[in-house]
Amino acid sequence: MATLALRDVRKTYANLEAIKGVTLDVEDREFVVFVGPSGCGKSTLLRMIAGLEEISGGDLLIDDRRVNDVGPAERGLAMVFQSYALYPHMTVADNMGFALKLAKVSKEERNRKVAEAARILQLEPYLDRKPGQLSGGQRQRVAIGRAIVRNPKVFLFDEPLSNLDAALRGQMRIELARLHEQLNATMIYVTHDQVEAMTMADKIVVLSAGRVEQVGSPLELYHHPRNLFVAGFMGSPRMNLLPATVTASGAEGVTVAGPGGMSVTVPVSPDGFRVGSQVTLGVRPEHLTITPDGSISGHALIAERLGGLTLLHVELQDKTMLVVQTDGSDATRVHQQIRLAMVPAHTHLFGSDGLAAEHLQRNPLTVS
Repeated sequence: MATLALRDVRKTYANLEAIKGVTLDVEDREFVVFVGPSGCGKSTLLRMIAGLEEISGGDLLIDDRRVNDVGPAERGLAMVFQSYALYPHMTVADNMGFALKLAKVSKEERNRKVAEAARILQLEPYLDRKPGQLSGGQRQRVAIGRAIVRNPKVFLFDEPLSNLDAALRGQMRIELARLHEQLNATMIYVTHDQVEAMTMADKIVVLSAGRVEQVGSPLELYHHPRNLFVAGFMGSPRMNLLPATVTASGAEGVTVAGPGGMSVTVPVSPDGFRVGSQVTLGVRPEHLTITPDGSISGHALIAERLGGLTLLHVELQDKTMLVVQTDGSDATRVHQQIRLAMVPAHTHLFGSDGLAAEHLQRNPLTVS
């Protein structure tokens, strides 16, 4: 396969800078996911890698070779788009082998490559069918097969599952992860769905407004977000982010007072935190527990019962809302008064600049 590197890559449209100096390394056989909200620049960045968008500044290197001015066909990449873009009058086999036919590959070699891709993707029974006779998931596999037969250096995926229903998306996530392991391929995948990113990636690149906010493994980003944006974006349900005021700081960490009379000492470095300064306290829904001894009082406003787990939307006395993740068998009723506690070791603190304070001691079990 191949390595890929971006060095201060930029994209400008007239007076708008869409990509603002991205530097990134993609290692050989790595599965890297670009994730972020709509308009963050993730698809633009992928198209620049593919050669479908001109690079306004910086360098793109594939296997240490600068390819800014190399055409898409010569970069050795294959792209799978959101739309299947299959020829409706061609069979599955003809769709998968069409690029090879244009490249003057012999019929015997084409048939061999198509048969191998069909075996990998479990499409062998459908090779003589037309796209209109296939399900959405099968059509997406044909589009992936069209990329596989080219034996590219890097596979590029631009939100390939967004047209599928929820059940098919879950199935295709598993198939893509299996495909990555089977092919030992370098893959770059774009999505706005952080669940897709968390479940498939070796490395996640979180983008916002054309900038990289954080790069790391799924667990690194989930348990140690660099800033408020990453903290709020990674996780479903999202992290509870609460306004708070610093009341003390010392060797044990920073003590803050939050909504509803809550007080907690967050075990982070006290550097830069002064008594009275305004900060943001973060806690994941699964790190809030219902207990009679809890210091946080509120009532359950909404209960989302999802089978294996329950999400409680709890309103505190000052109208602040918290999301609490608890066991699926939890019997808390709507409008019931409850008390909550949080584990200080699992809380986060963000300064006025939005950056996360460094934990005094990271839990090694939370970092992959």
